[in-house]
Amino acid sequence: MSYFTHHVFFCCNQRAEGETSCANHDAVALQTYAKDRIGALGLNGKGQIRINKAGCLGRCDNGPVLVVYPDETWYTFIDKDDIDEIIAEHLQNGRVVERLKI
Repeated sequence: MSYFTHHVFFCCNQRAEGETSCANHDAVALQTYAKDRIGALGLNGKGQIRINKAGCLGRCDNGPVLVVYPDETWYTFIDKDDIDEIIAEHLQNGRVVERLKI
């Protein structure tokens, strides 16, 4: 059994100027928002949800991106509303957010 029910990795990679990267799309701020939101909901810790920063996940062209494990579900996102929807639908209720899935 996994230590966390869901482990979410946000690509926070910063590539050279002029190259596409998730960090250019507020990925770091939105990762922090997601981590804080999960904490505020009391959903962090053993047996629950972990939100992490990651280096390059290799999909910056689809960016910004995050991946939810163990479900192996990849998402793109734009703002806090998208993050809230991923948290509410996928992480809390087990329903993939099809409009954000990549």
